[in-house]
Amino acid sequence: MAARATTPRPVGTVTRGTTNPNRLRRMDRWIAATHGAELRRAVDPVAVDLGYGAAPWTAVELLERLRTVAPHARVVGVEIEPARVAAAKPYEREGLAFRHGGFEIPVPQRPLLIRAANVLRQYDEAQVADVWARLCGRLAPATGGSRGGLLVEGTCDEIGRRHVWVALGPEGPRTVTFATRLGSLERPSDLAERLPKALIHRNVPGEPVHAFLRDFDRAWAAAAPYASYGARQRWMRAVRDLTADWPVTDGPVRWRQGEVTVAWGALAPRG
Repeated sequence: MAARATTPRPVGTVTRGTTNPNRLRRMDRWIAATHGAELRRAVDPVAVDLGYGAAPWTAVELLERLRTVAPHARVVGVEIEPARVAAAKPYEREGLAFRHGGFEIPVPQRPLLIRAANVLRQYDEAQVADVWARLCGRLAPATGGSRGGLLVEGTCDEIGRRHVWVALGPEGPRTVTFATRLGSLERPSDLAERLPKALIHRNVPGEPVHAFLRDFDRAWAAAAPYASYGARQRWMRAVRDLTADWPVTDGPVRWRQGEVTVAWGALAPRG
């Protein structure tokens, strides 16, 4: 009797699956703005929403937002829990599919985008580098006219007011982005509780991310006179002051959105 083929077991562990509509809007908005051109140029731009959770809302929303900048984009939602995949199947439509899987990314082609939000929160810090390497290895490679695919991995609160993520290319980590609803912010270091797993345990004296948040709070305090013009103007002034000492990679267009992006090398953990 011929041996029966077996399906490889997905790589990873089941997450809590907590999700809410519109939770990842800040990350999606940033992806569309910064990676939209890469998606638009591709013949078959595939994006993966890895670990979308107990409901498919984030994958549905990702497709809608990517198609504003790349009309031919496709999204594949990947979940390690089979019951969640079954529950999402009725939402499939042109350009949107759901698959059972994990960090192996069960799609035939290398995607131009992998978004993994609130997935690594439950993992140990020591596991992050291996997961990043595995996921980056699945991205579309860089070519003469492209930087290749993008992995966006980070953490946000339950309703998406505060979010911090790392952007990685096929070569590894590139940047860290801090994004917030400015009206809910008391000080920039409030974002520390949403640092991704690679950084959250490094918010201690002697580590770069701790120094960055300290300096951001100081710049925020110094920009207090701008508060009379609104939280956005105060944020923009504070970020502008930060650029004197930190390699901020974006500009006022993104700052106005309550964002700031810093080169990974400046915040990478020591040791």
